[in-house]
Amino acid sequence: MPFLELTLTIRSEQQPRVEEALEDIGALSVTLQDADAETPDEQAIFEPGVGELPLWPTITLNALFDEHADRRGLTEALGELLPWLEPDQVQYRDVADQDWERAWMDTFKPMQFGRRLWIYPWNIEPPADDEAVVVRLDPGLAFGSGTHPTTALCLEWLDAQALQGRTVVDYGCGSGILAIAALKLGAASAVGVDNDPQALTASADNAERNEVSERLALFLPEDLMPEAAPAHPAPAALAHACASPADVFIANILAGPLAELAPTFAAATKHGAPFAISGILKGQEEELLERYAEWFTDLRVDVREDWVRISGRRRAA
Repeated sequence: MPFLELTLTIRSEQQPRVEEALEDIGALSVTLQDADAETPDEQAIFEPGVGELPLWPTITLNALFDEHADRRGLTEALGELLPWLEPDQVQYRDVADQDWERAWMDTFKPMQFGRRLWIYPWNIEPPADDEAVVVRLDPGLAFGSGTHPTTALCLEWLDAQALQGRTVVDYGCGSGILAIAALKLGAASAVGVDNDPQALTASADNAERNEVSERLALFLPEDLMPEAAPAHPAPAALAHACASPADVFIANILAGPLAELAPTFAAATKHGAPFAISGILKGQEEELLERYAEWFTDLRVDVREDWVRISGRRRAA
């Protein structure tokens, strides 16, 4: 059905009260976005920690109401709840009904990474090609479709690895795209880790769609230990993969957690095994190179747009 959209721009400290007021006057949904999006002042926010809600300094709120809602009445009601709000801060527009899933899928096209690897939306049938390795994906509400430079850097790195028969750990698995790509490229088993249960659900769904769920175990970070059960059912055959250091390790999160988790990642990676980390903004790599040099060697940096991938090998025992 069509909707009436109300838009206003506020400071981050005003967000809780404004969102509450919008809900009080009948908003069906409220979304937040960077008011400086698509400008030089835009700030990217990816995968916050559990319980965290990082916000931009200036926020644009978009609230949807029933199409027949009274615009003047909504403005007056907001003015009573938010006395500081000026009427000219509030803007309205009619939003036509559409198939939102279809609209999103129309922007998600098949993409190639490296020599063999392709990512296809689940609703597009790939052509017959004996050389192509195809991952069918529905990211759902989880991060990771291949469109972001960090994901692309990781997929290209995986395509270049000798994965046949190996065990891969994907830390910060999001939609499961990296773990599933590794399995489709020949890995024997994979372990996906994410702090968001919804991401693990998306990973499980995508693994089933790609017929690799029997080789993928999924964990919350606090549960990644030998005696813990995975967050989603996995066969007993994966017990060794879950309890042992990985033959290949990859993590696509953010620079802060990457620095903090370096010892954990080292312990989770076999000596001599290849590893890659991304989610790093250009300019953040030097600190991470110094941090990881204690446990990893042959370090190199690859850059795409403003994002960095660091790769190398776990130091020998």
